[in-house]
Formats: sequence, structure tokens, C-alpha cells
Amino acid sequence: MRRDCLAVALSLALAPASLVLAAEAPPNDVGQHVHGAGPVAPTELDGVVVVGVAPVLATTFVTDPKLPRQPVPASDGADYLKTIPGFATLRSGGTNGDPVLRGMFGSRLNLMTNDGALSGACPSRMDNAMSYIAPETYDRLIVIKGPQTVLWGGGASAGTVRFEREIPYFDRAGVRVNASALAGSRNRNDQVVDATAGNATGYLRLGGNRSEADDYQDGNGDEVPSAWRKWNTDVALGWTPDEDTVLELSAGTGDAQARYAGRGMDGSRFRRDSLGLRFEKSDIGGLLDAVKANLYLNDVDHVMDNYTLRRPDPASSMPMPMASNVGHRTWGGRVAATWQRDDWEITAGVDLRDSRHRQRSGMGRGTYQQQPWTVDARFRTFGAFAESHWHLTDKHHVMSGLRVDRARVEDLRRSTGGMMPMPNPTAGQARSESLPSAFVRYEYDMSGKLGAYAGIGHTRRMPDYWELFSPRRGPAGSVNAFAGIQPERTTQLDLGLQYRGERFDAWVSVYAGRMQDYILFDYLPGMMGMGATTRARNIDADIRGGEAGVEWRPGAGWKLGGSLAYAWGEDRASGTPLPQMTPLEARLSAGREHERWSWGALLRLVDSQHRVSTGQGNVVGRDLGPSAGFAVFSINGGYRFSDHLQLTAGIDNLFDRAYSEHLNLGGNSAFGYPADPVRINEPGRTAWLKLNFTY
Repeated sequence: MRRDCLAVALSLALAPASLVLAAEAPPNDVGQHVHGAGPVAPTELDGVVVVGVAPVLATTFVTDPKLPRQPVPASDGADYLKTIPGFATLRSGGTNGDPVLRGMFGSRLNLMTNDGALSGACPSRMDNAMSYIAPETYDRLIVIKGPQTVLWGGGASAGTVRFEREIPYFDRAGVRVNASALAGSRNRNDQVVDATAGNATGYLRLGGNRSEADDYQDGNGDEVPSAWRKWNTDVALGWTPDEDTVLELSAGTGDAQARYAGRGMDGSRFRRDSLGLRFEKSDIGGLLDAVKANLYLNDVDHVMDNYTLRRPDPASSMPMPMASNVGHRTWGGRVAATWQRDDWEITAGVDLRDSRHRQRSGMGRGTYQQQPWTVDARFRTFGAFAESHWHLTDKHHVMSGLRVDRARVEDLRRSTGGMMPMPNPTAGQARSESLPSAFVRYEYDMSGKLGAYAGIGHTRRMPDYWELFSPRRGPAGSVNAFAGIQPERTTQLDLGLQYRGERFDAWVSVYAGRMQDYILFDYLPGMMGMGATTRARNIDADIRGGEAGVEWRPGAGWKLGGSLAYAWGEDRASGTPLPQMTPLEARLSAGREHERWSWGALLRLVDSQHRVSTGQGNVVGRDLGPSAGFAVFSINGGYRFSDHLQLTAGIDNLFDRAYSEHLNLGGNSAFGYPADPVRINEPGRTAWLKLNFTY
């Protein structure tokens, strides 16, 4: 896309902006505290398809994943995050993309479900944590951008993402039900049920979803291997002796299959088993205001193969049927207490996370099941944290936090090298690191008409499984990545302004950071036709960018909005761009509600990206070279039959444009894509219809 076209679009948006089609809803039965800032309600657009989210508290975004949204998302967490400015997805097919925030990827994003950590198992992140998330079965999605909290784990240099289920409280016996059904192009059909029954002393909550879709067609009419089938079910039993106390036991399970146009294997199993126990006591009175504690266990069992959902490619490096079975078991817990006195609020506590990665594989169909499991890595992190909110006056506030983590990782691999194994020189060795994090932020009247904030944060991040164990090579002079990769250190400044008026809202947030020992992947030519091999190393980098948003309400029921998000990164030593940085993106939207009817339109504009580092990237993907810009136009409408029943419909990519995202794996040769990487095109025209029921 030409830059002059983008400039015209942005001038129509009135200012650099981010989509704001959202309005705050009333508080729920049990308020949720977001890093010490008080109760926050979900950001919702009642009766209208959600196409974007605005911040509710400085760097914090909150939305309800149950609401209809456009474009119609895949049944995974990453696609839901894309409605929040600054997020993108590293694409490899129809579902299970990897979330990217401000060009940052992997464990730079702290991903939580019900305040518990969940990790995928594939060495190439085919099953990243968001693959196991069924977003509509959660009540709230909370995103905190930047290193601006220490409450939810260390190392979150890009931000923190939390999918949460609220604690229901019944003052009398009753039943609450949320259900939806979606049908769309290419046999897309989803069903979601979330039902809770209870009384003043307790509740039982049952939830489940099913989602499927066939391979989609791009704007050229070409078939893209992308089909998926998924299901999840969860149950929670809670005791509520009063409205400020809860003890809850929960359990869940799920499974899936997914085809990937951008990978040499597909996912034939995404098994998840979860257990959780949590206790919360709030409004205690006196100096101690609240105590919250939880324990969790998340176990994933993932199978990748080249024969269940495709035929083995005789011309590839895997000409025969092959399968790899990997698992990742994570358990941990957290205890935090909140004290309040006069103008101070302090939350402090400890948390623990322990994970074990295992694997097995086999040549031939199903032979992996006869092989023993081998544990190749173990991680353990213990953290202590404290975060405060100082109310200087009604309008002036200072937030600050301090955290220290002690991390330990063990290399349990006997050999490395895949199909040509070699003895592992670091077998049986362990690494331990002390990892401090801290931030301080000043806020001026963020709940008033004109607000502003300025914060600086620092975090030190332990390299994750995919950075220590997936690369074939480590930095120069080291025997492997486990021995040579150093923890990443990020110091970042965040600034923002916000205006809320009767007819016009606007906000802008910018950031600038320095990353020492940034972990970079080089893709190097392989040997004997085995394809590229990867090397991980540390560099120093600078990052900066921002997002902003406007919303104008010119008349009753009307909302016009605009958006802009930009991320920039550079290797300080060489001056070359950081790879996998998202291009400049703008969105324009219009919507109207009239009585029971609603309609809306969304124009997404993405600029070309020429700041690339071809052959460099992360464990999932690399820069494939410059990418072209594109524009996609979508429409939606809805009708509310009653307070309980709502029908929405939409057409994504109305003009059937053929386009591809910059962050892309490139098509796999097993599906006929050329050997030189070619980006996978996105879906063409897609129609969908969704029915929501609430009782």
C-alpha cells in the first residue's frame, strides 16, 4: 500500500488513533483489582460487535471475550488479542497463531489463565499457550502493557495477559447461563455453553466449547491448509460462606487437531488437563484488606505428525511417516495480601512455578506410543513481590513495585541434534539466576476528563525453554544455547495521555526501551539438505513505538473511531532492524445502534514493511523479506430480540482481497508451496452468523 493512501486514512481518523468501540459496563458481583488500581469492570460495547478496545486504567486494557467481535476470531487466545491495539499474530494457518505485542514475542509476554501459568510443549511452539485457550469460556481478558506491574510473574517485558473466570456470588438460589452458536464460511461452526447454579453458600459452574472449520480459501480462490477441530470442558465447585469469601476447586480438559500450511507437521493432539484451587477473602476491614491464594496444575500432551492430516512429502526431509510426542507439566501457586491505610494500598506476596518438559518420537504410524518418555528440561522459579498505590491527592497517584525471582533450569538431555544425535556437553548441568524487576509510575486523574501518566520499569527475564533448548547452536564460543544465552534485561519508559468528553474520547500511549542481551535467532543454511538450522545469541537493542485512539459520538447511537499502532526496533551495534516487527497499522470504524438494531463497518489498513532482517527472527519464524501493505473492509450488523437473545452477523474481507500478514511462517512444500518461502495468504471473503443467549 502506498503511504499517501495511509496518510489520507489517518487524516480521516482525526489523529493517530486506536480503535475505541467500547464503553465501560457496570461492575459485576465481585470486583476485580488490577495491579492495585481498584475495581475494574469489563470494557464492553453492549449490543454491538466489538472491533477494538480502549484502555481503562493507564496501560491496562480490559474486555469481555464472550462478546461478538470482528473479524470473527479463531478458537484460540491469540486472535482475541488482535482487537487490542499493538497486538499481532505470527501466522501459520487457520488457528493457533503466536501472539506478538509491540514486536515482542514468547515469554516476553506473561500469559496467565485463572492466575496460573500454562505452557505449550512443541520445540517450535506449534502449541503455544494460547492454543489451549477457549476465550469465550472466560469472563474477562486483562492486558497490562510494558513492565508496569510485578504482581503476576517476572520477565514480562512486553506485557501481561490474563484470561480470568470471575467468582459468581448468589444472594439467593438461581441459575445463570451464557451460550452462543456461530456458523460461517468453510463449515465454521462453534458452540459455547457456560452455566452456573448456586445459592448464598455455594455454586457449581459448568462450561464447554466446541469449534471446527475446514480449510479456507484466500482472496485468489486458492485452498489454504488450515482446518481445525477443538473442544474444551471445565467445571468449578465453590463455597461462599459470605459475599467476600470463596473457596473454589476447579478442573478442566480439552483436545484438538489442526492443519498448518506453514509447517512440516500438523498437530494431531492438543490434550490439556488442568486442576485448580483458590481461596479469596476481601473487605476484611482494618489494615489487612484482602488475602488471595491459589494452586494450579496444567498438563499438556501434544502430538505432531506428518500423516494424520496430510500425506508425507517424499521430496522433503521427512519422506516417511513420523511423529513427535511432547508434554509440558506446570504446577505452582501464589499467595498475596493487600493492606490499606489512609492514602496507601500495598499488595505483597510470593509465587512459585515448577515445570517439566518431556518428549518421545517414532518413525512410522503410531510407533511413538511404544517409546518411553524422556524428560529433557526442568524449570523452577520462586518469586517475592510488593506493589503499592499511593494516593497523593484525589487526582495525583504514584504506583510502584519491586520483585525478585530466583530461577533455576536443568538440562536433562542426553544428546542433541535430532536425526543425527550427538552427546550433549551440558547434560545434567543446571543454571541459576537472580532476576530483579521494578517500576514506578505517576498518574494524573486517569478517571477524570483529562489524564496523563509516566512510568519507567525494568525487568530481567530468564531465557525460556524455546531459547535454551530449541536452537541447534548457541552464541560464538559456547557449546550450546543452554550454556551461552544470558538473561534479557529491559528498561522501558511509558508515557500516555487520555481525554474523555461527552462526545469525544482520545488516548495515546508511547514507549521507548533499551534491551540488553536481547535474544535473537539466526537462521543458517542447513547441511545435507536438512533445511535451515538456528543459532541463538544475545545482542543489545533499542525499541520504541506507540498506540493511540479516538472515538467520536456525533449523534444518538453513532460511534466513529480510528486507530494507529506502530512498533520499531534496532540492533544497537549494527544499526540493522530487529526482525519480526509489526508494520504500521491503522483502523477506521463506524457503528450505530438504533432501538434493537445495530450495524458497523471496519476498515483495516496495514502499511508495507521494509525494515526487515531477512534470515533473522525467533524460534517460530524469521523475516521473509519486505512485505506489501493491504486494506481489508468488513461489515457487521445485529438485532437484539430481548435482553437475553441477540443475533449478530458479519462479512469479513467483503471485497475478497488476497493479502498476507507480514508475520508469517511461509507455506510448506508438502502442500505445494515453493522452496523459497512464500507468505501464507489470509482468508478471503468470510461470512458468519452468531447467536448469543444470556440468562
